[in-house]
Amino acid sequence: MRTNYPEPTESEVEILQILWQKGSATVREVHEVLETKKDVGYTTTLKLMQIMVEKGIVDRDTSKRIHIYKPLIPQSSVENNLINKLRQKIFRGSASRLVIGALSSEPVSEQEIEEIREFLDSYTKDNHSKTSPK
Repeated sequence: MRTNYPEPTESEVEILQILWQKGSATVREVHEVLETKKDVGYTTTLKLMQIMVEKGIVDRDTSKRIHIYKPLIPQSSVENNLINKLRQKIFRGSASRLVIGALSSEPVSEQEIEEIREFLDSYTKDNHSKTSPK
C-alpha cells in the first residue's frame, strides 16, 4: 500500500472531503456541494479536479460519457499529515497543547468527549502494554 502521497492544497482537501463522503462523484456533484459552502465556478472545480488527477490525488474513470472521480489518498493519511504539521508549527510539537487547544476553542459534545475518552483508554492500554516488562 502506498504511503507517500502528494500534499493536497486547501481547495483540493475540500474536494477530497466530498469524495471521501460520497466514495466517488462527477465534477457536477462535487461542484454542487462546494457551491453551498463558497462562491466557486464550475470551471474552477473542473480544473482543480483535472489537476488532482495529474498529481495522483484522485482517479478519473473515463469509460463512460460522464467521468467519475474517486480519491486515491486515504482520509487518514491527509488528516495525520495536517495534524502533524499543525502540531509542529503551532504547538511546538506538543500533543497535549494541540488537544487542549482543540478542546478549549469550541464546545465539544458529550458524544465526542466519550469518543476521546475511549481513544485515550485504548491508547494508554496499548502503549502501556508495549513498555511493560513481561
